Amino acid sequence: MVDMTLDRESVLGPELNGEVGELDAAEARYAQVVGARLRAVRRQKRLSLQAVEAISDQEFRASVLGAYERGERAISVPRLKRLASLYDVPVEQLLPEGADARASEPDGLTTSSRKIRIDLSRLREAQGPEAEALQRFLARVQVERQDFNGRVLTIRHDDLRVIGATFGRGVSDMLAALAENGILYHD
Repeated sequence: MVDMTLDRESVLGPELNGEVGELDAAEARYAQVVGARLRAVRRQKRLSLQAVEAISDQEFRASVLGAYERGERAISVPRLKRLASLYDVPVEQLLPEGADARASEPDGLTTSSRKIRIDLSRLREAQGPEAEALQRFLARVQVERQDFNGRVLTIRHDDLRVIGATFGRGVSDMLAALAENGILYHD
């Protein structure tokens, strides 16, 4: 008779258990952010965990993929590449944005929790095609939100992500560029 008992490590791999490769707090946060990206892309593809298991010929078991998505288990780079191929998306789409994965910035705030305020007066003074594109985008945001106070516009993290993508930059880079050009509003 074959012994079919499996320990937690052989089933789940390195994870948050004290015996094998316990993830530190930063690794655990990163695994959770990657997991959220995995779940978001799978849902955008309108796939259930069971459907991914089926179309991957059981390479990605529903329970294991669920553990990745919950951040309970870290996915290896080769498996991430195979999952990206299965989802027909670039690997970068399964990773958190930017090298810091939206980690805390020096002042302890994340870009998603910080109020990103644009100085509209300074923006109007800016010259060049990028400034004009930014002016058009933010004018549209003002119309959509019915926000016409004229001096300052608070934008959301997702707005900054779109602006950054327009200019081929990540959120952190875009935030830095706005600050360098004096377009961020300061009290």
